[in-house]
Amino acid sequence: MTSDLLFVYGTLMRGFDHPMAQLLSRSADFIGEARCVGRLYLIKHYPGLLLSDDPAEIVFGELYRLRQPEALLREFDMYEACGESFAEPTEYIRRMLPVTLEDEAASEAVCEAWTYLYNWPVAGLPRIVSGRFLEK
Repeated sequence: MTSDLLFVYGTLMRGFDHPMAQLLSRSADFIGEARCVGRLYLIKHYPGLLLSDDPAEIVFGELYRLRQPEALLREFDMYEACGESFAEPTEYIRRMLPVTLEDEAASEAVCEAWTYLYNWPVAGLPRIVSGRFLEK
């Protein structure tokens, strides 16, 4: 299954002066604020998302529609150091997951989007309890 949607929750969000964040803003359409079920940890100067079975654990981010999904996902795979050319286990893995889009009409839409999940142990790392990387 493929999707042209990408959910970002860290340094790729708007407001970051990072070359890859700039690439995303140039090459994709910002759809809106979104959230998924998960836990957010502060890895270094960037966060890592782990899936959770607890619907009360929410991670907030942004949803984008990629204009050239295959080429862009290859670029972001390189940035996140995951994919076939990297040794396992990679720090991140790209997966599809359900995200909830928050729109202005106070209604919610759930869709499947790509995101990068943190794939290394988080023991001893600080948890971002708010689920918002910008409020770390």
